Amino acid sequence: MHIKKSMEDTSLENYNFQKIVFVVGGLLLIVKFAAYFITNSVAIFTDAVESIVNVVAGGIGLYALYLSAKPADKSHPFGHGRIELISASVEGSMIAVAGALIIFEAVMNLMDPKEISSLDIGLLLIIFAAAVNFIVGTLAVRKGEKNRSVALEASGRHLRTDTLSSVGIILGLTIVFLGSRFGYDLYILDPLMALCFGAFIIVTGARVMKKAIDGIMDKADADILQKTAVCLNEHRSEEWIDIHNLRVIKYGSKLHIEMHVTLPFDMTISEMERENSRLHESVESMFGESVDLIMMPEPCKEFSCVHCKRDCSARRAEFIESIGWNVNLLSQEHQHAYGNRVVIRGINKR
Repeated sequence: MHIKKSMEDTSLENYNFQKIVFVVGGLLLIVKFAAYFITNSVAIFTDAVESIVNVVAGGIGLYALYLSAKPADKSHPFGHGRIELISASVEGSMIAVAGALIIFEAVMNLMDPKEISSLDIGLLLIIFAAAVNFIVGTLAVRKGEKNRSVALEASGRHLRTDTLSSVGIILGLTIVFLGSRFGYDLYILDPLMALCFGAFIIVTGARVMKKAIDGIMDKADADILQKTAVCLNEHRSEEWIDIHNLRVIKYGSKLHIEMHVTLPFDMTISEMERENSRLHESVESMFGESVDLIMMPEPCKEFSCVHCKRDCSARRAEFIESIGWNVNLLSQEHQHAYGNRVVIRGINKR
């Protein structure tokens, strides 16, 4: 049985999980710096520096989700969800800065190499940290995508990026460790790995910032639009002759959806309200109750007859086909006519 969750429940769930992310980040920060001081490896240092960013970003994300969970008020009629986008953009910039610092440290190490020691203990600590990061990061991304939380998803992706860099560092340092056992000096790989993963971290930070900026600029979410189109086709009422001018805006975990619906021109207000309720129910079946839906009713035109099955005394043309809504059609600003043009001529206006 599908159980709907209110927006308050979803926001609280996001906030509580971000607490876990924050605490885990703090504990792993201690583990990674312990590994760095034991080994003196610049590659492990890159991992430890990124963990500082994890903790700071986790704290910012935690506060953002706390604000996001607050209900709408007079000063913020659409709620406080936009703070998640600001949080994600700050986190993305911090990831990029961490990558730049890692590259700087790697270059310094190439110019003035440091001796590496106790790699076996250091590797075990980093392997443990990487496993925990991957598990928590994956869970955070899944929950963030499910609950439409950009802040929580950004935190999860940050942790998974940290895991990927840790895996690369583990593989590289394992080669260095095994090489030393067989008498080969491969310590140059340590700063070279740091350079590569510093660049990778910068790219990841740029991607996080881009997604946050897209949200701030209200870029259309193709996935949500596609799900809305599927939902409207599955639950369509014969009274919904056409739907167009679909707009979707995300505010944290809440969706604001607006659409213009073409209805029979002789409908009463109470009948329109009934169709409005049906529309709400259909959209909530897809996205849950964290949806603010506005239906803008419009009267049908003469060219709408070819798309209408209704038994109507004012009919001007025979029914040809229902409109199969897709994202492109739903996003258009005007009502749709058969063949995208009016084909009925010489008929007096109703």
